[in-house]
Amino acid sequence: MNRRIFLKSSGLALVAGAFVPRVFVRMAAADTIGAPGAIHNGRVLVAIFLRGAVDGLNVVVPFGEAAYYAVRPTIAVPRPGSSASAGAAALDLDGFFGLHPALAPLQGLYRDGAAAVVHAAGSPDPTRSHFDAQDFMESGTPGSKTTRDGFLARTLSVSSSGAASPVRAAALTRTMPRILAGAEGAVAVDRLARFGIRAPGDSAADAGALESMYARSTEGELRTTARESFEALRVLEAAAASRGGVANGARYPQGELGRSLSQIAQLIRANVGLEIAFADAAGWDTHAGQGGATGQLAARLGGLAQAIAAFARDLGSKMADVTLVTMSEFGRTVAENGNRGTDHGHGNAMIVVGGGVRGGRVYGRWPGLSRDALYERRDLAVTTDFRDVFAEILTARMGLSAGELAAVFPGHAPGTRLGLVG
Repeated sequence: MNRRIFLKSSGLALVAGAFVPRVFVRMAAADTIGAPGAIHNGRVLVAIFLRGAVDGLNVVVPFGEAAYYAVRPTIAVPRPGSSASAGAAALDLDGFFGLHPALAPLQGLYRDGAAAVVHAAGSPDPTRSHFDAQDFMESGTPGSKTTRDGFLARTLSVSSSGAASPVRAAALTRTMPRILAGAEGAVAVDRLARFGIRAPGDSAADAGALESMYARSTEGELRTTARESFEALRVLEAAAASRGGVANGARYPQGELGRSLSQIAQLIRANVGLEIAFADAAGWDTHAGQGGATGQLAARLGGLAQAIAAFARDLGSKMADVTLVTMSEFGRTVAENGNRGTDHGHGNAMIVVGGGVRGGRVYGRWPGLSRDALYERRDLAVTTDFRDVFAEILTARMGLSAGELAAVFPGHAPGTRLGLVG
């Protein structure tokens, strides 16, 4: 990591249409109130990392496969129409797959063609280490521990479509995430209202004195980095002040993810030139007491669905320019364990929502759950590389060329296009 990037990542900067689903055409958008000096947003990619390895087989349930129920006697989600209890069965998507009932807030988006699923997706690397798998996925180079930057950072570096904004990317996290490591024009801040200079006395005069001190620096690299950081500070402060609250009657759930997505929506409405946004949602490592239609996993899925649905409603028709995708380091075992949970697995499900999504479908080749079809005879196999999902979004929605994509995912040749986005 060069010195300039280090300064921006660890110092001052961290003190703090093609296809449009009809649902976004119908929705009334809030009036856009740009911050002073606002830059019109183009398209925006929003990535949510579900850390801990979410159980994709209970997120998008293969209720049409008997083997799923045979090996999950206590945690399987019942088939649609099979449960006497309201809301306790999978929500039918296509006669074979169904959403977990806690994901009901997303069902309307799916039916309207604004949401889709990619099943049996993930990293081809075999590791079951959370640390390594997350690192490989965020670097975009599975199996390599020598990659220094994140793949979304490389996206910013090769993209020629970005406006001259000091906030091209925003991570709603306390520190810069691995996926944006090495990025210029990126900031990490867990709360917009807290992004600022924490000088003694915490006054505007103190902050101005600090900016003046950096401006007088004789070292060009430090002076440039400081100037860019203070520019980002002013943009975010203006964005936070220009549009309080939420729009279109959206109601975000309590918790970190709801807060993060509401602030991402605020940045998009403020037209700060945002191209990429990132949020974390932890707590998906369900080794024990996972639950089926109800329980530990269901509670977390409910919060996820409510946050995404509120985000789409908040942005209204502006969601036509936004593509949101969920990712997780790996899936979980097909069979439940002795603690009524699941252990670290392989293949998983990704959810994609937005204006460019050709939704209402479950994408990817389903490998099946028979013992011979399982990865290492225990896990859902990966048939779609997660990089191929992002590759489609980056080319079809963000305008990257084949050459630029090769720099984002070095050494990876994308497979057959899914046709997921347009």
